[in-house]
Amino acid sequence: MASATVDMSQQDSGTPGVVKEKEAGTPHKEKHAAHGELVRDAIIGFADGLTVPFALTAGLSSLGSAKLVILGGLAELFAGSLSMGLGAYLAAVTEKKHYEVEELRERAEVKEKPLAEEDEVYEIFEQYGIERFQSKGVVEGLKANEDMWVRFMMDFELKLEKPRTKMAWIEGIVMGVSYFFGGLLPMIPYFAFKNVTHALFTSIGITALILVVFGYVKALVTGCRHIDAAWSAVQTLLVGAVAAGASYGIVRGVNSAENVTAMTG
Repeated sequence: MASATVDMSQQDSGTPGVVKEKEAGTPHKEKHAAHGELVRDAIIGFADGLTVPFALTAGLSSLGSAKLVILGGLAELFAGSLSMGLGAYLAAVTEKKHYEVEELRERAEVKEKPLAEEDEVYEIFEQYGIERFQSKGVVEGLKANEDMWVRFMMDFELKLEKPRTKMAWIEGIVMGVSYFFGGLLPMIPYFAFKNVTHALFTSIGITALILVVFGYVKALVTGCRHIDAAWSAVQTLLVGAVAAGASYGIVRGVNSAENVTAMTG
């Protein structure tokens, strides 16, 4: 009873030894972002959707026809979203094929040249400051399990992560849908206003606001500080402004050149 009383009093008083014992028995859990690939695809798709269709519609607006802007914008929007979605899917499939080829090659090397592969394992550990005698037990453990040996070489020698092919079509859909919605937002004013100039300036205002907010939130999601997120918002806005300005100037310049040629001809 006396010892139990002492133990309880130590716990109540917050004895460091007891606290350390509790901490040692508590499993350590790290929090990481889930579905990182999908977040990445959504960010890329939405960013491209905001920039490319906005730049195109801004350029077409210099021709003075709202109908032309809408038709051209919609054509690019559907084509772009399909292209982005299929591109993401095909990239995932290609990555899977590349991994499988390298895995077969690595497995053949483990079987045909085990001594050379063993030396490579030691060299990998030496890069982390671990001497051969220190890593010998791990190397022997890997040699006893061919699958784990091959996996180790894929992870640490080739630095290739096994693709999750079941997610390929989902990544493609996320990329395409994100692009579509990102590109649709700058086009909304052209459906609401008959005057192209009013629609253009409204589109610029909407897109500028979305670019700033998107750039800021994107940086925060990826783990940046608030000051870095603010700079990311400015950079995103500048990219959109440069793209739209270049498109507007080029289309207007080409149209003016054609008018001059037609008049002189």
